[in-house]
Amino acid sequence: MAAAPVWSVDPRTGKQREQVAVEATAQEVDAAVRAAHAARPALADRTVRAAFLRSAAEQLEAAKGHLVEAADAETALGPVRLTGELARTCYQLRAFADIVDEGAYLDVVINHPDDTATPPIPDLRRYKVPLGVVAVYSASNFPFAFSVPGGDTASALAAGCPVVVKAHPDHPGLSELVASVLRRAAAQHDIPEGVLGLVHGFEAGVELVKHPLVAAAGFTGSVRGGRALFDAAAARPVPIPFHGELGSLNPVVITEAAAAERAEAIGTGLAGSMTLGVGQFCVKPGLVLAPEGAAGDRLLKSLTDAVSNTDAGVLLDHRMRDNFVAGVAERAELPEVESPVTPGAGGEHTVSAGFLTVAAEKLAVEGAYDLLLEECFGPVTVVARYTDDAEANAVLSRLPGNLTATVHLSAEEAAGEGRGAEILAELTPLAGRVLVNAWPTGVAVAAAQQHGGPYPATTSTSTSVGGTAIERWLRPVAYQNAPAALLPVELRDENSLGLPRRFNGRLER
Repeated sequence: MAAAPVWSVDPRTGKQREQVAVEATAQEVDAAVRAAHAARPALADRTVRAAFLRSAAEQLEAAKGHLVEAADAETALGPVRLTGELARTCYQLRAFADIVDEGAYLDVVINHPDDTATPPIPDLRRYKVPLGVVAVYSASNFPFAFSVPGGDTASALAAGCPVVVKAHPDHPGLSELVASVLRRAAAQHDIPEGVLGLVHGFEAGVELVKHPLVAAAGFTGSVRGGRALFDAAAARPVPIPFHGELGSLNPVVITEAAAAERAEAIGTGLAGSMTLGVGQFCVKPGLVLAPEGAAGDRLLKSLTDAVSNTDAGVLLDHRMRDNFVAGVAERAELPEVESPVTPGAGGEHTVSAGFLTVAAEKLAVEGAYDLLLEECFGPVTVVARYTDDAEANAVLSRLPGNLTATVHLSAEEAAGEGRGAEILAELTPLAGRVLVNAWPTGVAVAAAQQHGGPYPATTSTSTSVGGTAIERWLRPVAYQNAPAALLPVELRDENSLGLPRRFNGRLER
């Protein structure tokens, strides 16, 4: 049987553009993984790794015009958005190069022998080593930042782990182009091209997570797809870590005092956040708890005006469009659910933004309205009107894990008066990032970032954005009573590399 073709499709028309590849066979997946495994020694030198990451950023920037054009043709996200996303991706590659140079991620700890301790302490020296080949599953909605050159790939390469990427079917042509750019960057430093493998096809993705030489996996996508791969990773004869970002409702709580203080600004800000990128951000606010009463009514009017003025947009593919149209229709048909601005089909190839409203009491107990507590991918949010704090808390208590949780407070509440601290305490167990008087769309690449949360937001406690994302692809090793001549240079007393470390209990920088 001939291998199935992989087509580049224009989401603006639904028509095939060109065949860019064929789906990988099990043998081809095996070859890609083995080539990546063989490339591990080429990443052993931290200096080479850092230089490779910087070269990758330079090469991507040099090809910017061609890459952005290709990305727009396959995603319809627009050149402005895509140019910014590519810049973010290049910044991230350089940020990981800086982390590799600094070396703090190695967590070097050295304890000299101490016979006076109880029990006695032998000579112990601990640091972190790369896991091995990492499988990366690209996301549809960020064709640069969460795809072939994205955070999973950048952090894995920084850790010293070769990568095999399962390309997303929504941008296969771009995936091939970017992979070739990264391989050219690798060649500048005598790193074999196998350091970055690329495979296409659903079955190839399944084969990849099962391959015995794959040591870990990173995934960004749906709950259903991510959970299937997570289960496959756990069911292997040798289970592996699976760091998956699966889905998130990203709840927002608006206090009555905040609504009274700035209802119009909050309504406009919410509209901008929920429709950004045609509602295709993983941190889109999908559930908003807003107060009943005059202030809440003003907020909804502002939201209605802003969303009504939002143009129809193209989703990443027609399957997502169909799912969005069906999903919002099913939600809108629930009794006592209203549509101040009706979301749905905006045209043959587009969708229109909108939002639904419902009494919060409907969501406070298990039942038919549970559908409103599930993520709906696209430009829609659910506004639940609550009558008192107890009702809002009852809804929050039913929510699963999320990437983000947001509260909008008045100036007095933000200064420590009222329930501000109490609401933060209620939101903290729900999410990995808790925002105050801001909107969750936009995830800064920063050392303190946490992009991950309780299940089903993610399958681990790690972050996929920010410097600590590198920790996912490392494991600690301690050497006991090893002769100095045999120790890795990072663990020797003289610290010739100038690494940050903890030496006999004292932090050295």
